[in-house]
Amino acid sequence: MSSGHFVIPSLGNTTPFMIYLATVIFALALTYAITPVAGRLGLWLGLADQPGGRRKHQGVIPRTGGIALFLGFVVTVLVTLWLPTLLPTPLDRWLPPRNDIYEMQRLSALLLGSAICVIAGLIDDRFELGPLPQYGVQIGLAVIAISGLIFIKHVNNPFAPGLFFGEAGLPWWLVWPVTIFWFLLMINTVNFLDGLSGLVTGVAAILCVVLAVHMLFVAEPAQGSVALLPLALLGTALGFLPHNFAPARIFMGSTGSYFLGYALAALGIIGGARLATVMLVLGLPALDLVWLVVTRWRRGVPPGQGGRDHLHFRLVDLGISERRIVIGYWLFCAAFGLVTLLLDGAAQKVIALSTLGLLALGVLYWATYGAETDT
Repeated sequence: MSSGHFVIPSLGNTTPFMIYLATVIFALALTYAITPVAGRLGLWLGLADQPGGRRKHQGVIPRTGGIALFLGFVVTVLVTLWLPTLLPTPLDRWLPPRNDIYEMQRLSALLLGSAICVIAGLIDDRFELGPLPQYGVQIGLAVIAISGLIFIKHVNNPFAPGLFFGEAGLPWWLVWPVTIFWFLLMINTVNFLDGLSGLVTGVAAILCVVLAVHMLFVAEPAQGSVALLPLALLGTALGFLPHNFAPARIFMGSTGSYFLGYALAALGIIGGARLATVMLVLGLPALDLVWLVVTRWRRGVPPGQGGRDHLHFRLVDLGISERRIVIGYWLFCAAFGLVTLLLDGAAQKVIALSTLGLLALGVLYWATYGAETDT
């Protein structure tokens, strides 16, 4: 468990900073190199968006970027696993030790679920699955995670010292629905956020930075080997971003949104169930998702139906440039990510979440109703 204090670490000989940096650079370079290949594959398979549509883009854009994201992440993770067997002993000692006996089991579930995300995403991009099959896949992904010991067991009590349900944690009849809800929330938040070029990629990168910093500098003891996972995903997102930022040459598609949502949900749990940390960074997109579900339900529109009633689309329709909206989202998420690293205690995070919620609801209300009144 973390103490809630941000501690600047010693740069002594035992701190493998070069390994962490190399992980990010390797993932970045690999993903940057293979993304054009994934784009050509998408055009060859006919998995591409035609000009226009709700994105209002120009030209034919392949939507197979998720394949590059998946391969960049998985190959980088596998390299970090095999590296100790390739390095001589004097260099091997620089790698962070794996102290959790269940870490490899969780990692296997993460990689297996990620592979299924790619398969399900390709099927969705080809056949445009309805809401029920999509939710079925997402629940299946959550079951894979739980089977691999990636589940929410302990929840901090923000109003008193200790945990809800004590040290024993949540009973199993609560672990399953809470964990499944978490995965559905994350996957659909990422999926709904994937509307403007580079938006979700940049937000995912910011969240990975926050998670890695939390694991290395805030958590006690530090989670050195686990931190390699968000760092690998960070490099992957940064390598994909130049191809995906407006004007985009490739979209991530359902493959990418499924993969990123699943990976971020799992990393939030693997990193010591830092759910409040994740929600502070993704608070605005998550509230936009809830707002959409409620407003669509009131209008009798299916929640899973595509449309331009997302916050970022509404801002575009109000005349704000796509790049400004994307950068604004990034700054908003980064600011609250920094806040969560500096906060001391769960109660302060609840206050920050409440503040975020009020700000986000104000923006959502204005974009939905206030702007209509102005026009």
